[in-house]
Amino acid sequence: MKSVYLDNAATTAILPEVINTMTEVLTNTFGNPSSTHNYGRNAKAIVEQARKTIAKQLNVSSSEIIFTSGGTEADNLILQSAVKDLGVKTIITTKIEHHAVLNTIIYLSEHYDVEIIYLDLDESGQINYNQLGEFLNNKDNVLVSLMHVNNEIGNILDIKMVANLCQENKALFHSDTVQSIGHYNLDLQDIKVDFAAVSAHKFHGPKGVGFAFIRKNSGLHPIIFGGEQERGQRAGTEALHNIAGLEKAFKIAYQNLEADKTYITNLKSYCLKQLKKEIPSVKFNGLSDTIENSAYTIINMRLPEISKDATMIQFHLDLKGIACSRGSACQSGSTKNSHVLEEILAKEALKKASLRVSFSKFNTKEDVDYLVDVLKELF
Repeated sequence: MKSVYLDNAATTAILPEVINTMTEVLTNTFGNPSSTHNYGRNAKAIVEQARKTIAKQLNVSSSEIIFTSGGTEADNLILQSAVKDLGVKTIITTKIEHHAVLNTIIYLSEHYDVEIIYLDLDESGQINYNQLGEFLNNKDNVLVSLMHVNNEIGNILDIKMVANLCQENKALFHSDTVQSIGHYNLDLQDIKVDFAAVSAHKFHGPKGVGFAFIRKNSGLHPIIFGGEQERGQRAGTEALHNIAGLEKAFKIAYQNLEADKTYITNLKSYCLKQLKKEIPSVKFNGLSDTIENSAYTIINMRLPEISKDATMIQFHLDLKGIACSRGSACQSGSTKNSHVLEEILAKEALKKASLRVSFSKFNTKEDVDYLVDVLKELF
């Protein structure tokens, strides 16, 4: 049976070069980076080199990169400390953020004196930038938390515009960049975000490692206490092999970025063309059928009315060897609708099955043709 993996927004295949790097570190550099002897110094050098590699690419100081267990921990560190330590009283966000953000700010609003303001969204999932500006003009002690690329519908935020609005109004800006760093060039000296969250497994690195970008002198405090690792921002012995794997995947992602981006963009364009040709009544959620306004890796399609719900369609695809998603991977085991689609779709549209397919450089036109052929069997 043919096997086609089209769930790269959930996680990507780890690169062989990354596995080799991690294996070498696990085998030869097992020292604790906090130890002062030779074994520890060698381990520490790997951590600091990785930090420098990332910082150089993002055009920031290496001291502004804090290694974490992934995007969720980075989001929690930033949001929780912003409220507890920086005096944030209002968080402006949307209801289509990742649950690492949504559930954290709900917790904060329930346990601290924090107001949550959800921006209005249009039917394609776009925010109203004028509305954001009005809220910023009328609120003090504000943190804006908006993801750069939506993990379900692929919409791209004008991150520089939001950063400028926040800077003009003396508000803090946090962006979950889990779906964008490793896929887009971001100069964080030009784009004045205060905080960002990143996860390695979205760009062919290992799971269980990522980093927080925390702008210098922000005043954030740790939420995990213990030793003084990560400049006192995140206690716990660093996962050396994971950090080395992250660096390797990060370097490869940016070395090959333009070629990979062109290839995957063409693949997405081909998939959109074939879907529209072979299943004329297919619709697309968010802006995912546009190349210029959505992630080049993501298509979120709404299929014609049939007797099967999205769960059964996904099951049918799985039986045919195709891996994709009803929404984010975090929700794929749930019978609930995607919280993103619930916010932007009308009730009638929600009744139809929606699927997210997401590409990597390892996918081919043959994968797309097979997906379309299998979907056609249902209609």
